[in-house]
Amino acid sequence: MPPRKVVDARADAEGDITHVKLEGNKNFTSVKKAMEMADRGDISNAHSVHRRNAKPHLRTNPDGKRSNNLDDMAGDT
Repeated sequence: MPPRKVVDARADAEGDITHVKLEGNKNFTSVKKAMEMADRGDISNAHSVHRRNAKPHLRTNPDGKRSNNLDDMAGDT
């Protein structure tokens, strides 16, 4: 199966992204599951970030567009 794209996102009350919607899906996928998929190369426009002093998170790949950032998709900005 070719890699999928993140097309929408949801955030909790604190503004943390909790779920993303993948192209072709009706339902949202948890960020944890999406990070596993990104680590395997199953998502083409996002990657997971694992830093020593920060909570692991999902981030869209940089392309100069704000509209496809997860915070923008979730309506946080």
